[in-house]
Amino acid sequence: MKKALLLGIAGSFFFAFTFLLNRSMNLSGGNWIWSASLRYLFMLPLLALLVRRRYPLKHVHRIIRKSPGYWLLWSTVGFGLFYAPLTYAGDYGESWLIAASWQMTIVMGLLLSPFFRQRIPFMNLLASALILLGVFLLQFHRLSGTDLRLTLFTLLPILIAAISYPLGNRKMMALENTGLSTLDRTYGMTLCSLPFWIMLSVWGLFQEGLPSAGQAFQSLLVALFSGVAATLLFFKATDLVKNNHCRLAVIESTQSGEVLFTLLGGIWFLRDPSPDSMGFLGIFLIISGMIWNSCQSGISRKKE
Repeated sequence: MKKALLLGIAGSFFFAFTFLLNRSMNLSGGNWIWSASLRYLFMLPLLALLVRRRYPLKHVHRIIRKSPGYWLLWSTVGFGLFYAPLTYAGDYGESWLIAASWQMTIVMGLLLSPFFRQRIPFMNLLASALILLGVFLLQFHRLSGTDLRLTLFTLLPILIAAISYPLGNRKMMALENTGLSTLDRTYGMTLCSLPFWIMLSVWGLFQEGLPSAGQAFQSLLVALFSGVAATLLFFKATDLVKNNHCRLAVIESTQSGEVLFTLLGGIWFLRDPSPDSMGFLGIFLIISGMIWNSCQSGISRKKE
């Protein structure tokens, strides 16, 4: 359990680099289009190398060819309409604000459950309400005057991302008889979202020209740290305790650490202004809601 816990915390640490490096690229003049598209363009060969360590890539490609339209559509939703709006939102808010507000994806994932013939557990709904209250308190100081425009440019893209991510991923997981692992599916979805990232890159080329070497390097770090390292660490942690529902819930709750790591990193390294007292209360409620939601999910799995 101790090893799994440390791996989960390490995973949340590397997940935080998504928000920190995107904010860093924005502050240095990098365009969000390149920040978004370069991550997935860099991730594809990295994931391909990891998948090939087990068996030829044609195994995944064969599965994709069975329903290519389905893969293209939901990969674009799950990855393209998730990460592009999330990166766009980073132009209008501090790294910790984006990281904390992004936890709305837990709420949206829960509300999507009926579309997949699953009921919404009441206690999870209460935990989600706590998260939403926390997000509201985070944005409270911006809900007036000119800050209202910044709030809309932050929250609306995050809301699109928070719906798209669980929707696209659940649609892909609903495919029957694929026999694909999480890593295989991530590679397949990255591959099938490639047309979206290429079109976005072409737009970026006409809008801004080529990205700077600094932005390309930081995008590579996002791909390595968040796209590969964080994902593998988290999946390894959950795999170690997958037969114990209570412990699995604890490991899942470690992802709340990304909010804290982003908060500290943003203030210390990017000189982001720290939250006010209302903002700190909001972050506390969001983290509490995330942990509560994970614990309730663990209890629900145990009863099944």
